[in-house]
Amino acid sequence: METLFSVLHVVAAVFIVGPMAILPMTAMRAVRAGNGSQVAVLAKSTMIFSWLSVLVVVFGFGIMGMSEYDISISTPWILWSLVLWAAATIINLVLVVPSMRKAAAALSDGSAEGSGYPAIAAGSGISTILLIAVVVLMVWKP
Repeated sequence: METLFSVLHVVAAVFIVGPMAILPMTAMRAVRAGNGSQVAVLAKSTMIFSWLSVLVVVFGFGIMGMSEYDISISTPWILWSLVLWAAATIINLVLVVPSMRKAAAALSDGSAEGSGYPAIAAGSGISTILLIAVVVLMVWKP
């Protein structure tokens, strides 16, 4: 059963957290191209993937509960991974997705003014760096 949860954890991380990090970068390209409808779809997709990333954590807790090693939520690399993941998800949901929605609305109105491009770029960049740090902690397990 632990193997099943390990597979689900890694697959969910790749196919859920990966798009969560990459879609805002695609949205920046759509903002530059002036494609408001594509930015709106990418904002919705980023929000969905951000919420779905909770599954990665759930599967991780499953692994932790079945592990033969002495690990818990207070194990430093697990605790820091959770904190960094939560920060990345909050940045996506509070900064990146709303900025993408504003950009989509501005572009749909025919206005390039207030595109929100800097907020999308900064927020998604910070979120991606935090998620990379989670991967490092998961592999390194200091």
